[in-house]
Amino acid sequence: MDIVINVHRKILQCISNNEMLQEYSVSTAKKGVGEQAGSECTPRGRHIIRAKIGAQAKINSVFVGRRLTGEIFSEDLRQRYPQRDWILTRILWLSGLDVGKNRLGKVDTMRRYIYIHGCPDSDAMGQASSHGCIKMRNSDLVELFDKVSVGTNVTIIEK
Repeated sequence: MDIVINVHRKILQCISNNEMLQEYSVSTAKKGVGEQAGSECTPRGRHIIRAKIGAQAKINSVFVGRRLTGEIFSEDLRQRYPQRDWILTRILWLSGLDVGKNRLGKVDTMRRYIYIHGCPDSDAMGQASSHGCIKMRNSDLVELFDKVSVGTNVTIIEK
């Protein structure tokens, strides 16, 4: 199975043998597409899932620096820490495959910490609102997480 993320349409598709198996609504970067470190843009091109993090974590578990904090997200927690970029439930850490475009140097997707990750259920999907990552509903992410493996191909297209 491969994953294709369409930034313009804000969808993630699971594809096998040219057949779409599943489609999810996602959120991509508020600042659009781009590969530069520090841009807060969603990187285009060919990637793989480099790591799967949080396999046994509870829904709405909070991650900071790819580590569980022990917190479970709530709106009260969001109000106490309004500056946080909420990374919840699971993380699929992406690594670019296109040297000079999304791999190595100042365009390295993995060094930019670009993930497919869960977010608060109150965050809108189908809109650009992330800091570069691909955000999903927690229940959708758990379903996807269980279907993919490290090394799964992920292609991020603009249109």
